[in-house]
Amino acid sequence: MNRLKSKFLGSLAGTAVGDSLGAGGGRYTDDTAVMIGGAESIIENKGFNADYMAQVFVRNYDAEPWRGYGPGPPRIFRLIKSGLIWKEVAAKIYPGGSYGNGSAMRIAPIDLFYHDDPARLREIAYQSSRITHTHVLATEGAALQAYAVALAAKTGPERFNPEALRDDFLNKLMDFAEVDTYREELESMETLLRQAASQSDVIAELGNTVQAFNSVPISIYSFLANLGFKNALDYVLSFDGDRDTVSAMAGAIARACYGIEEIPEGWIDSLENRDYIEDLAERLWQIRSSEEN
Repeated sequence: MNRLKSKFLGSLAGTAVGDSLGAGGGRYTDDTAVMIGGAESIIENKGFNADYMAQVFVRNYDAEPWRGYGPGPPRIFRLIKSGLIWKEVAAKIYPGGSYGNGSAMRIAPIDLFYHDDPARLREIAYQSSRITHTHVLATEGAALQAYAVALAAKTGPERFNPEALRDDFLNKLMDFAEVDTYREELESMETLLRQAASQSDVIAELGNTVQAFNSVPISIYSFLANLGFKNALDYVLSFDGDRDTVSAMAGAIARACYGIEEIPEGWIDSLENRDYIEDLAERLWQIRSSEEN
């Protein structure tokens, strides 16, 4: 299989597998549902369009409102459906903006589609985030998660050297980050990795809650601290907190690195809507590949 195609398939499937395992019920949650909506929107537009993506999120929520959405997004989607402009809705519900991880958890299709252009990737990640999460900590979290997946997509198992990868990843993420909160988290991550810190120390330092500045860093850490997709997911699944979302984000990064082949058969075979998710990833890859040719 084409290497980049495998990474497209792997990252979307990795998001859904991580989400499903973290949720513990066999079905994926809103994390994957909005990721699917993002992929559908990009495919139908052959690129990013915030207005259309907002409408797809509304459409998919109406079809499956039971996916486990938090209280904020359904309110946003209902107001958009009523005719309000999405650019005004999120700030209306959350004065100052929400800094939850909802925009980071769904970012995988954007990561992949714009993986080779960091500046454009940041711009689109910010715009995508603002559909529901307008706080700078949410938009930057979405961009940092996106860039982590993009970096992973450029790394292959045949070149995987854990120590070198960690140093390279952290240096590039540090250069990319523009918000001090995330720079501080990355500096803490570097220390924790060098100390081979205990899981309790990692959680205490990085956090694992629904706030983007807690869950995005620990997702990246889980990938860097554990060689292999299964090991990274097992690490996340062993602690509490916002486990399904952290698992989804860590899964997206790890699978972008290793490709779809390394997802354990039992996990991928039991994935809900596996064929559809893989079809979306393949169509994303085909559109992106055709633009490069």
